[in-house]
Amino acid sequence: MNKIITSLLLLAPMAASAATNPFGVDDLTSTGLGTQDLKTTIASIINVVLGFLGIIATLIILLGGFKWMTSQGSSEKVDEAKKLIGAGVVGLVIVLAAYAIARFVLTNVYEATTA
Repeated sequence: MNKIITSLLLLAPMAASAATNPFGVDDLTSTGLGTQDLKTTIASIINVVLGFLGIIATLIILLGGFKWMTSQGSSEKVDEAKKLIGAGVVGLVIVLAAYAIARFVLTNVYEATTA
């Protein structure tokens, strides 16, 4: 009974959306493609990709911490966890450096191409 109620509550917003917009025509016309400047679009794509990579690096660090906490004193598992945490930190530093470089380049390109 609880599964039925839960699934109904989860599917209710989709049913309401389908009732107000049966074929999704408004979704296709309101995508906003072609309304932004190319530089803004490129900057948005770079921000999304680097944000996603930052989330992955953070999850790797958390996974290493979880493995360390659940290693039960096993030196092999602790070493594996340390390697995961180290790899996550290196990945996070690379992502932050890439963000800083991309921001610097895009800012200078924007300033150079606008009057």
